[in-house]
Amino acid sequence: MGWGVAAALLANALYSIGFVLEKRALGGLEQVTVRRPARLLRVVLGSPLWIGGALALAAGLGAQLAVYRTLPIAAAQGVFVSGLVLLVLLSSRILGERTTGRERYALAAILVALLMVVLSLDGSGDGDGSGGGGGDAVSHSAPYGLILTTCLPALALGVWLYLAAERRTRQRHRPSTTGVEYGVAVGLLYGVSSLAIKGVSGRLASDGVAGTVLALLRSPYPYLLLFTGVFGLVMSQAALQRCRASLIVPVCTTVTCLFTAVLGTLSFGEALPEDPARLVLRVAGTALAVVVLLTMPKHDTSTSHPSAPAKELTP
Repeated sequence: MGWGVAAALLANALYSIGFVLEKRALGGLEQVTVRRPARLLRVVLGSPLWIGGALALAAGLGAQLAVYRTLPIAAAQGVFVSGLVLLVLLSSRILGERTTGRERYALAAILVALLMVVLSLDGSGDGDGSGGGGGDAVSHSAPYGLILTTCLPALALGVWLYLAAERRTRQRHRPSTTGVEYGVAVGLLYGVSSLAIKGVSGRLASDGVAGTVLALLRSPYPYLLLFTGVFGLVMSQAALQRCRASLIVPVCTTVTCLFTAVLGTLSFGEALPEDPARLVLRVAGTALAVVVLLTMPKHDTSTSHPSAPAKELTP
């Protein structure tokens, strides 16, 4: 379990560095939009700094595979959320972003909510699902039908929310958005991606290289990763360029963690706590995070934007 925690902390660092590098690169690039995905990819792939950020995120995905092989889904999300602290610090130091008092309170409440989920875990036993201690078991498989039933509506909802936010931002005289809507939409896609990574981790080294590849191709996981990878890339870059990373990434991370912890636990059969106190902690923590997300400010009232503005997109 110690290796799993170490891998999760490494993934946190890689994700935070990757998002900040991409945000820094996007500040000096042409304005990108999801309506022109080919142009978006051409623009970002021309930036060495952006490529460095993308490589850091890809390395974070590799570390996440190791996490899901050793930690229960809910426990992994609890460790992942600690990366929000590093992300906010890097955003402040490197990007010069400042959060408002209300946003800091909201982020603190989100951390409390997710820590409540962590405290609901059973730390006894070896936690590998082999018995002998009663700890939270680590599952490596889930029914494909259940995975698709969970993931497909979430993908549709995420894309719809993003497009709805895009339409609202194009309205004249509308205050600048903080990115909460974008963060929720992208967070749903990354939540699906997280479940797919969990499924892939359970298939690794099961029947040798050839058997593993064949088993993966027969599963929905690589196709879910392909969809979330392409759409998540396009959607997240446009959102990052318009909004502060110190707000949009924590919102995205919160939605991803809650989606993965709650629906992933159910899909992969990692049972909810039997102890009433632990069950209350998990349910209350989830409810608190959702309430905070719903009450966070939707418009950016800050007049200063330290990050370099994006260049206008030329036809």
